[in-house]
Amino acid sequence: MTGKTQLDENLFAARLQDIFETVEQRCIPKFTSYLDERQVFLVQEYLKHCHKENWMLWGGYDHAQRQMLGVFPDYLGPEEAAFPIAALTFRFRKEDTLSHRDFLGSLMALQIKREAVGDILVSEGNCILFVTDKVEPLICSEITKIGRTGVKIEKGITASLSREEQFREISGTVASLRLDCVVSLMTGKSREKACELIQAGLVSLNHRETESNSAAVEAGDILSVRGFGKAKLSEQLRETKKGRIYITLLKYL
Repeated sequence: MTGKTQLDENLFAARLQDIFETVEQRCIPKFTSYLDERQVFLVQEYLKHCHKENWMLWGGYDHAQRQMLGVFPDYLGPEEAAFPIAALTFRFRKEDTLSHRDFLGSLMALQIKREAVGDILVSEGNCILFVTDKVEPLICSEITKIGRTGVKIEKGITASLSREEQFREISGTVASLRLDCVVSLMTGKSREKACELIQAGLVSLNHRETESNSAAVEAGDILSVRGFGKAKLSEQLRETKKGRIYITLLKYL
């Protein structure tokens, strides 16, 4: 991990501590803006070690990737409805093809910051978008097109909401659960090439960039390799008769 990354994580931890202290002192709930996957992971690690209570991560629907942290005073239990989140459904012609990037670009053009935007779920003829409630009026009043495609905006989730993660299994044996070994299997490249990818800063472990070839990978860990996608190490681990380890990676589709 680079010095800058460590500094960023220390500042993030200090910010979390401030939120909990504010809630305790003022007895009001506090919410972060939308956090990315790495920040969500850091929140979980921080709370695991600090043994904090009365908090909740929520992104507007189950299994959201981008989420907010809500911290609640003792008298108020965590609840989804308390989060300052708005859901919007965009309708457009099924023959028009729009992407996640198209919607995000239109939001950025309105000077909406990324941390105000949650998940963007695009499917045939519709898109369900999660944002902070403060930017909802701006989006509803200003956006009539995404690119050149006309859209109709409906408040709430008015289309089918389904986000089932799909994977392709990559199985094989590795000498050990070192990062370079696992990256080699994931990418189909030699261990030497895997080391080059790691040293170039192209590999993240649990949403954290790492340049250590020997970093330990455990079941449930998430690996991201720029240009090769993202995968999760499954619980299916077993040692072979030759002393190698048979593993299965679930590569996100």
